[in-house]
Amino acid sequence: MDEGRHAMLGVTKYDQTYIDQCRARSDAQVAAYDNLAEKVRKAKLATALAEFEPTFFTNMVLVLESYFTHRLRTIELKDGNPCNEVRVLAASILSNDGKMMDVSPIKMKPATSVLGYAVGDAISLTEDDYLWLAKAFFADIESKYAG
Repeated sequence: MDEGRHAMLGVTKYDQTYIDQCRARSDAQVAAYDNLAEKVRKAKLATALAEFEPTFFTNMVLVLESYFTHRLRTIELKDGNPCNEVRVLAASILSNDGKMMDVSPIKMKPATSVLGYAVGDAISLTEDDYLWLAKAFFADIESKYAG
């Protein structure tokens, strides 16, 4: 399967190599952030880093969603799982001014979601938030779509 093609309709399986490549790209982006963060800290620019961190990692949710945007919802289900959470977070970031929204028919529950956002909450991820979400998301992708 060529996941790089733009004319995909719906994907039922992703090759494990593709999933691994996406995970590696995500890890590389976090490593680039960590490298920058270390240099910023040494230059005593902690305020600049603190301002940049949520912008970077909140936008990384959009990257996660775009890697697997063509995944079929019938396989993903709609029970508030990590794939649902990334889908809803991305939609909320893009179309609801960064505030968590209700995306029917997905049943998101803050108490059982990875990050715990409730409808109306401002979405702002730290590095730890992103790493936790990405780990759960990739595990969910693998369990449902790896082929």
